[in-house]
Amino acid sequence: MRAGFPDFRLGKVLATSFTGTLSERYGDAVERIPTPGRLADWLAVYGLAVDSCTTAQLDLARELREAIHAAATAAAIQGPLPASAVQVINDFSVRGRAAAILTPEGERRWRLGSASRVEDALSVIAADAISIIAGERDGKLALCASPTCQAAFFDASQSRTRRWCDMNTCGNRQKKARFNANQRKNPRSAD
Repeated sequence: MRAGFPDFRLGKVLATSFTGTLSERYGDAVERIPTPGRLADWLAVYGLAVDSCTTAQLDLARELREAIHAAATAAAIQGPLPASAVQVINDFSVRGRAAAILTPEGERRWRLGSASRVEDALSVIAADAISIIAGERDGKLALCASPTCQAAFFDASQSRTRRWCDMNTCGNRQKKARFNANQRKNPRSAD
């Protein structure tokens, strides 16, 4: 991967991990796919390697990302899905040429069209978003409890009570802030 860019925040659910390529949406936003090459890197990490990526394709990817974020956020709060976001997700889902294949290890992988286009990869992401927003998986959509993040994430924990999109970032930040606030309230006296 290319140096000089913020790390990817990897997750197990493709669609919500894709929305995480823009983090801290309500604070100092961090764009994790600022260039076409960086989008190609992210897609490769998720087994959706593409031959090349243009600025126009990066713009398409960001359009899909924001539509998924809007629809997943609405689903997480059990609100109505934004019609424009649903239309974008559906349009992307039918655009590409990708097929699910089974590996000898019994895992599902995606085979993109013969030219490995970005649009093919985006159709896989859109299809994944449809699956989680429609409630076809065991888990639920939730929003990160961090006030600066509020990322939509898929909670597959047994209790379905996860609070953070990522414990290593948002969760630790919030725990550290609470700890520091408690230290200021109750400073230890020097003995």
